Amino acid sequence: MLPLLRTLIGIAVGGFVALLPHGGRKTGRRSFVRNATLGSVGIVSALTGGGFVALLWPNKTGDFGRDLTVSAAEVPTVGAAPLRWAPGKFYLIRNPDGVLAVYWKCVHLGCTVPFIDADGQFRCPCHGSVYDANGAYVSGPAPRSLDTMPVEVDDEGNVTVATGTIQTRGGYSPEQAVAYNF
Repeated sequence: MLPLLRTLIGIAVGGFVALLPHGGRKTGRRSFVRNATLGSVGIVSALTGGGFVALLWPNKTGDFGRDLTVSAAEVPTVGAAPLRWAPGKFYLIRNPDGVLAVYWKCVHLGCTVPFIDADGQFRCPCHGSVYDANGAYVSGPAPRSLDTMPVEVDDEGNVTVATGTIQTRGGYSPEQAVAYNF
C-alpha cells in the first residue's frame, strides 16, 4: 500500500510542478515524467530520513528507569524468596542486614536470571551462571555478582528503588543492604 501511495503522491507533485509557468512553454511528457520521478524521490527521501530519526529517538515506555515504590505489605520477610518486581526489572531481597534491590539481568550476556526457590539461588538459564540468594557470584561464566539499584526506605516501611541507577559490585557485603526494621 505504501509504494502505491508514494507513486500517487509523486505523480501529483510532478503534475503540480508541470503546471508551473516555464516561460510560455507547454510541459511535455518527458518533463512530466522527470518531475514525477523527482517528486517521488523527494518523498521517499523524506520518509527515509524521518524513519531514521524515529529509529534513533529514544522510546522510553514503561516504568524502568524511574523511581519505583514497593509498599511495605509487599516487602518479603527475612529468608523468604525475593520479590520479583517486573516493572522495575529487579528482585527485592530481604535478609538479616536489610533490603537489597538486585537487577535481574545477568552480567555475563544480559539474560534474565530467575530465582530458583528449590535451590535458594539465582540461576541463569542460558549459560549457567549461579548467584546466591543475595545475588553474589557463585559459579559460571559471569565475571561478577548481579548489579544492584539504590534503595530508600520511608517511615512507613515502603521501599523506593531508583531503577535508573545501576551499581556494579564484586560480591555481597552487609553495607549494600539498607536497614529495614518493619
